[in-house]
Amino acid sequence: MSVLIAFLSLAVERVLGYPDWLFNAIGHPVTWIGRLISFLDRRLNRATDSDEIRRRQGVRALLIILLVPGLIGLALHVLLWLMFPTGLIIAAILGSSLLSQKSLAEHVEEVADALETGGLTLGRIAVSRIVGRDPEKLDKAGVARAAIESLAENFSDGIVAPAFWTGIGGLAGGAAYKAANTADSMIGHRTPKHEAFGRAAARFDDLINLPASRLTGLLIVLAAFLVPGADPRAAWHVMRRDARKHRSPNAGWPEAAMAGALGLSLAGPRSYGGEVVEDAFMGEGGRREAESTDIRQALKLYRVADWLLLGLFAVLSAIVIYLTIQISGQGANAL
Repeated sequence: MSVLIAFLSLAVERVLGYPDWLFNAIGHPVTWIGRLISFLDRRLNRATDSDEIRRRQGVRALLIILLVPGLIGLALHVLLWLMFPTGLIIAAILGSSLLSQKSLAEHVEEVADALETGGLTLGRIAVSRIVGRDPEKLDKAGVARAAIESLAENFSDGIVAPAFWTGIGGLAGGAAYKAANTADSMIGHRTPKHEAFGRAAARFDDLINLPASRLTGLLIVLAAFLVPGADPRAAWHVMRRDARKHRSPNAGWPEAAMAGALGLSLAGPRSYGGEVVEDAFMGEGGRREAESTDIRQALKLYRVADWLLLGLFAVLSAIVIYLTIQISGQGANAL
């Protein structure tokens, strides 16, 4: 059932997304998880404690952050399994809330639209909604590169990874992954407040994103074979050469594949909160002068890669159904 939930969740979310009216009415799983994380941060992360105590408290917080949504997801999974096949559809609708295919494409496309209609000023405003770097430090090319980098990275941790862990562990796996990823984004920073407390969340997020980041890079390489103007050989070469140079053990794989496919040089030094973060270039030697047309080409790659992901889960679902029928048939014959 887990693989089927992942496949149907991808299909539902790709078409419907997460409706604004629903968000306005009840919020979103990420906002619910975010409230839990904020509560634990206030209660357990005390500035008067030593770093060692704060690290231990961070581990404790991470366990709670994983267990609460994970156990809720497990209870729903078991309950809906008992309601099969209707429960499968309900589970897919619930699972779709853990994905962001539709919204990711919309937000990135808004950056391209803003650059083309309003120039740098509107481009900075649009890109500030999807990246954490200082928008005022970005020129037009920097805005375009930031949007493309965000698209590549969020394809991995906003779509491929939750689908992967839903396929492995059903609603429990998907919910626990989303909780861990949200924790990393909220407390997994190397700041005085979260350096020690958020260490466990950051390390755990790095670990659980390892398989999805590699799969995402491969999907982008395969998509480059199907998108006119993209370079699949360069995507493969740059990914293998540059991905491990990224300061993140995961972000480099999709970013390097995207850079190679587009002939761009992404990443490199970036400014966050007034501080420059030094990082390796993904696609070193490629163009730095990215444009809105490059964002649109990246979106084409993303959409094809997302179709490939959907196709992969469709094939896995077909295999699961076939094996289930075969095993059921053998059991009936044995009786």
